[in-house]
Amino acid sequence: MPVPEASSEETPYGRYITSEGWFVLNLEDALAVRNEEKGGVTYPLEPRTAPFPDVGVNVHVVWPGEPNGLYHSEAVQEGFLVLSGECTLIVEGEERALRQWDYFHCPAETLHIIVGAGDGPCAILMLGARKRPETLFYPVSEVAATYGASAAKETYDPDEAYADWPGDFVPTRVPWPVEG
Repeated sequence: MPVPEASSEETPYGRYITSEGWFVLNLEDALAVRNEEKGGVTYPLEPRTAPFPDVGVNVHVVWPGEPNGLYHSEAVQEGFLVLSGECTLIVEGEERALRQWDYFHCPAETLHIIVGAGDGPCAILMLGARKRPETLFYPVSEVAATYGASAAKETYDPDEAYADWPGDFVPTRVPWPVEG
């Protein structure tokens, strides 16, 4: 049986996918969400109402000094490909410089977070296996804290970990490729 093409919706902020099925979406036309205070820009590449069952995928953009979230581990494998720019990877308490085309393979339970570096924005393709229920762990990390990317106290609850995270992600139109 043929797989149908996914439906999409055009908004003032860009196009987003609204159903299951195959699709092609150019980031130049895609809806983005941005947190003006912290956390960068995300281009969600899967339907909000019907997330991919096996793999999560998005493109995330961070600016120098800006973390994409809080230092954490997940119970699933993830992968991160730097599409442009530079960033600092904090992995298992160590800092590693990443640049365009570097790939970070992140096995399940690996503590990590990415922070923008260099002179301009850094775009990263982020992939993660899906497993229900989702299990995340947010430790306290001195290294991550230097970037504002550590939980205030150790927790498995994302709502608790992000309770003090400023701002909200709101829809926005961000030109692609993202420039400084």
